Amino acid sequence: METEKTRYDFVDGIRGAAIVNMAVFHFLYDVFIVYGKNPLWYGLPAIHIWQQMICQTFIFISGFVWQWGMEGNLWRGLRFNLYGFLISFITFTVIPSEAIWFGILNFMGCAVLLMLPLRKAVKKVSPAWGLGICFVLFILCKRIQYGYIGIGNGMQVPEIFYSIKILTPFGFPFPGFRSSDYFPVIPWMFLYLCGYFFNEIFKEHDTWKAAARYKVPVLSAIGSRTIWIYLLHQPVSMLVCRLIFKIML
Repeated sequence: METEKTRYDFVDGIRGAAIVNMAVFHFLYDVFIVYGKNPLWYGLPAIHIWQQMICQTFIFISGFVWQWGMEGNLWRGLRFNLYGFLISFITFTVIPSEAIWFGILNFMGCAVLLMLPLRKAVKKVSPAWGLGICFVLFILCKRIQYGYIGIGNGMQVPEIFYSIKILTPFGFPFPGFRSSDYFPVIPWMFLYLCGYFFNEIFKEHDTWKAAARYKVPVLSAIGSRTIWIYLLHQPVSMLVCRLIFKIML
């Protein structure tokens, strides 16, 4: 999270809080779902809200900081996709029932790369209008993976889109598709763009920039290393669970 001379530690702090929450969430998921201690846990409304807050924070912040890493975005996008494919391979090999296909890292990688050709177009859009339109589109397309767009009952998406397997990463999963962590381009790209447009607004407010330099104890340091924590926390969580339940048996 750096400009040429300034590091906005508070942004790291927000991301640090999100990764801590994610680590706790995944540990509880392993206990209650993978080890079957409470199969109903994941379906609780409060748990769904918690999960969505974590993921939406990551995606929004990733879009927010995109233009601060312009020179390295090509490599960053490729690297995220590589990590995502690695996680897919490991989960499919070790725990097939919990395999991850096009999870949040693959989405992040694709979003970073998609912004490269989109940047010139989005630069022409007023940040306030861009933020508002993308937020509305995110809300309207939130259920597209279930076959609907809109609010309430919504409007049904033609089934033909879901019969073409190659469209699965774009939000149209084919029948029988299952992933324990699925973040398609639609609707999540719209939230990513919300972060991008918010950064354009943020840059015009010196007070906001001054506040964003505040360093959150511990969390700012954690937030500057989120990719490594993300990659390592789940194997550590599974190891801890295995040791705990082995001792309890």
